This record gives sequence, structure tokens and C-alpha cells, in this order.
Amino acid sequence: MTPSRAPVQHEPALLEQTWRDPPGLWGWICAVNHKSVARRFIVTTFGFFVAGGLLALLMRLQLAQPDNHLVGPALYNQLFTMHGTTMMFLFAVPVMQALAVYLLPLMLGTRTVAFPRMNAFAYWIFLFGGLTLYVAFVLDAGPDAGWFAYVPLAGPDYSPGKRVDIWAQMITFTETSALMEAIVIIVTILKFRAPGMALNRMPLFAWTLLATSVMVLFAMPAVMLASTALITDRLVATQFYNVAKGGDALLWQHLFWFFGHPEVYLIFLPPLGIISTIVATFARRPVVGYAAMVVAVIVTAFLSFGLWVHHMFATNLPELGKAFFTAASLLIAIPTATQIFCWIATLWTGRLHWRTPLLFVLAFFVILLAGGLTGLMLASVSLDTQLHDTYFVVAHLHYVLMGGAVFPLFGAFYYWYPKFTGRMMSETVGKWQFWLFFIGFNVTFFPMHVVGLEGMPRRVYTYPAGMGWDGINFAATVGALTIGISVLLFILNAWRSRRHGAIAGPDPWGAGTLEWAAASPPPAANFAVLPVVHGRYPLWQPAALPDRVAGIDPSLREVLLTSVTTAEPDHRMVTPTPSPWPFIAALATTVLFIGSIFTPWAVVWGALPVAVAATFWFWPRRGESETRRGREVPP
Repeated sequence: MTPSRAPVQHEPALLEQTWRDPPGLWGWICAVNHKSVARRFIVTTFGFFVAGGLLALLMRLQLAQPDNHLVGPALYNQLFTMHGTTMMFLFAVPVMQALAVYLLPLMLGTRTVAFPRMNAFAYWIFLFGGLTLYVAFVLDAGPDAGWFAYVPLAGPDYSPGKRVDIWAQMITFTETSALMEAIVIIVTILKFRAPGMALNRMPLFAWTLLATSVMVLFAMPAVMLASTALITDRLVATQFYNVAKGGDALLWQHLFWFFGHPEVYLIFLPPLGIISTIVATFARRPVVGYAAMVVAVIVTAFLSFGLWVHHMFATNLPELGKAFFTAASLLIAIPTATQIFCWIATLWTGRLHWRTPLLFVLAFFVILLAGGLTGLMLASVSLDTQLHDTYFVVAHLHYVLMGGAVFPLFGAFYYWYPKFTGRMMSETVGKWQFWLFFIGFNVTFFPMHVVGLEGMPRRVYTYPAGMGWDGINFAATVGALTIGISVLLFILNAWRSRRHGAIAGPDPWGAGTLEWAAASPPPAANFAVLPVVHGRYPLWQPAALPDRVAGIDPSLREVLLTSVTTAEPDHRMVTPTPSPWPFIAALATTVLFIGSIFTPWAVVWGALPVAVAATFWFWPRRGESETRRGREVPP
């Protein structure tokens, strides 16, 4: 398998027929094309984002004035729990993985992701898990112990009923999806890159996703183990967290925050890749300090696992141990600062094109800097002890997560929308949306620093008059309404632009990364002929994409696998075809998990249909297995 200077003219109709999903409802169920699955993932995660935002808006309306009775304490606890659970487990990480599943094959110069059926299965269980959580909420059985579910509050003595059981099992369920998506992303990046795309030529977006996915493999099992121990405490009377029976309540916090603080960087790292991509495009030059950027991403991923006690400074852990975690919390600012200086240098030495995606990136610099500085403040044990359960922490959390993730994410939607749809979003509406979002965000969350310093505790559904918090909370509610209007503008802009936006063409931004070499929107096979890469920004090379890969059969779902480090051609492989079994297996798994909320025997009996579905899933078809044996050999 060697690059060829003479492009091989594959019949586009044959490639389209080979790689497209079947039509109709049946094809929708069987779909394994990475773009089809990713589009569903993106729409679903954004739907959960809107749902979580509406819950937050209800909370802000309740807190707009003292002694308010819009919602009662029981419903407020459900709103608070559902909002946090939605944003942390159903939106922030899944939406980044969804973008990765769509863009990585295009960026890397291949036609699909690794394990396409597992990719489809991951989407279905994510969807069913999220819907189960919201159905429980609508039926007044939603969780109410907080999105962190601290024991003993979440234990059987203080939270009877099924609310916490539903939360615990749905967390385990949806994080299984995240683990599978991490495996898909890692293997895609390491083995599906175009020839010539060595590791030192890989897009920075791919580097951040690789680091994030490796982190997922270590972080997610911790919260899954914690939630499994919690539900066994509740269902079968184990005593993992029961202090009276030899358990340890702090064990929950250790397991949860060993996941929870890396979770912040799971959310934060992919946007760093988004920013590097957008900055390079609109500065019209490569990002300054490529090697430093890669090292900073890897160091951030490594250090993020040494910070979890940062969330436990109010507990009775040894003071010397807290000092080490203070040092680690301060140290992790260094790689982030390194990346910010590299971006500033890129913008300073480039020729800036002021478009909507760049505005969201510049807002990221302002907001993340503020959130990072308050994070350094909270790294101090003495100050954190005073502010631990106040609205100061709420302000810091949202400045880091919304500034570090949501602003770049909106920039990403505007930037890659032409690739998704073939049309441009309105720049005028985009700028209105940006300014409303930027102003609304700061009006909502900056005053929370002040009210937190004045002592207002978080997680309370109301507060008495005369505390001096009235005006600040009212302003925060006005800001939240402004954010809501901004998001509504974005939805209207995206919806209208699908039909009436300006035709984009393959590369409307003049970008340099490989996804813009394909048509917009991309065909089922992504590329008519697979490219060969000669630089970090292939489309900015003197002769863009002069080489093509020859020898790939257009009548088969065949891909070229390359070596991990140098991306030398390794061998060809036929990937799986559309199948209903991932959907059926996801249904069976959903029944198992929902049943296990009520009886542990559901795990035993529910495993049988899961095993049957998995057996049919992996049962080789005669023609397909023969083709695989004939193709999985070195060229």
C-alpha cells in the first residue's frame, strides 16, 4: 500500500453506495456511519444542555427575591440535582466526544472511526440513560441528593425511596457510553491517520482528544465504582459508606472527586484543541509553539489526577496532605498559561479575520482567566475553608466550565457548521448571540463572587430579607434570562441557516486542516480518494494534497491502518456494516439497568438478553468474514 502520484478515480456513486447507511427507519436504527451517529450525539447533548439550562433558569427565578415560593424545597433539590447531573454527565463530556466522532475521521484523512458498531451502541445507551433520568424527574421520582450525591445523605437512612437509586444506576450507565467512546477515539487517532500524518504532524485538536480519552479510561471507572457501591449499600445492605458498620463516608468523596476533578479537565481539554484550530485559521498562520502546546496538554492531563482533595479541604484530612494538594492545584496553572501565551503569540503575529468563532475564543481568554484566578484563590486551604459552601465556589465553577468549555463550544459550532450542513450561519445573528451570551454570563455569575464573600450559602432554595443579597440575586436572574435569549437566538440561527444560509463551499474559512479538503457536507465515504499528508496544515502546503492512496477497494467498507508513531501504511481492514444489533443490545442493557434499580436479580436475568444480543452482534456473516480474512494482511 503506497502513495500514488496519479489519483485513482473511484466511482463516487459506488463509494456512496458502499458507505452510506440504509434508508428509512430501519436504516436509522442500523446506522453506523460516524457522521450519522455524531449528528445524533450532538443534537441529543445540546438538547440536554437546553433542558439543564431551563432547570437553572427555574432556580434563578426562585432566588430572584427573598422568601420566594415559586418552587418548594423538595422540587428545588430535584432541580439542583438534575441541573448538575445534566451538565456534568449528559452534556459537557459527551458533546466533546460527539464532535470528535464527527470530525476526527475527516481531520485524520480516513473514512470511519474505529469500532463503528460500538460507537453506535454508545450513543443508544447514552440516549436511553439520559431519557430514563428525565422520565423519572417528570414522574416526580427524580434524584434530589445533589449531582455529587454525598453520603450519608444519599445513603438508605437519609434518602429512602428510589430517587438516589435511579441516579446511581444512570450514572454508571451513561459513563459506560463515555468509556466506549474514549476507546473509539483513542484507536481512531492512533491507527486511522492518513499516511504521513506522524504524531508530530497531528492536529492539536486530535492531541487534546487523545489526552482526554486516556483520562476517561482512568477517571470514569472511579465514579462507576462509587455509584455501584452506593446502590449495593441501598439494595443489598453492603456497608461501604456506613460508618456505624465499619464503612467510610469519606470513601465516597475520594472516589467521586478522583473522577470529579479530572472531569473538569475532561471538559476543558477538548476546547483547547478547538481554540488552537480556530486561532490558527483566523490568524492565518500555524499556532506558535506546537511542541510546547502538546507537552502542556499531556502535563495537564497527568497533573489533573493529583488534585482531587482540593474539593475536600473542609474535611478532617491531615493538614500536611492538604498542603501537597494545594501545591498541585497551583502547579497545574503553568501548562494552561503556556498555552495561553502560545495563542496570544499566534494572534499577535497573524493577520486577524474578525468572525464570530474568533469572538467566542477571545471571550474564553477573559472568562477563563477570571475563573483560573479564583481557582488559585480556592487552592489555599485557609481561604477555601471559609468559602467552601458559598456562592463564591458556584461563580468559580461556572467561570471555569462555561468560560473554558461553552464559549469555545459555541465558537466550534459556528466554525464547523458549514462542514456539517454545507451552509454558513448568519454572522449578524451570531454577533448578537455572542454579545448577549457574554453580557448575560457575566451579569449572572460575576456578582456571585460578591454574594459568596458576603456569606450566602449555596444549595439553598430561599433566603430571608435583610441580608443584603436581594439586588445581587435579582441581577443574576436577569443575566440568566439574557443567557436564555442568547441560546434561543443560536437555535434559531442554526435552524434557519440549514435552508437559507449562504452556500459554504468546501473551505469557506481558508483553513489548513484536512477536514476542509472534503466536500461540505461530506459524502458518506468522506474522501473520494484517501489523502497523504506532508505537514501539520496540509491545505496550506505549497501543493495541497499532491498524493493519494491507491489500492483501497471502493466496493468494500475498507480502510487503511497506519503505524502509531510515523503513520506509515500498515494494512487494510474491512469495517463492520450497518446492523440493528447495537440498538437491540442497548435496549436489553437499558432493561437490565432499570430493573436493577428495583431488584438485584435484574442483573442476573437481564444479562441473558444482553448476552443473546451480543452474540448476534458479533456472529460473523459468511461473506463478511471471508472478506476480512482476505484483507487483514500487510499490503
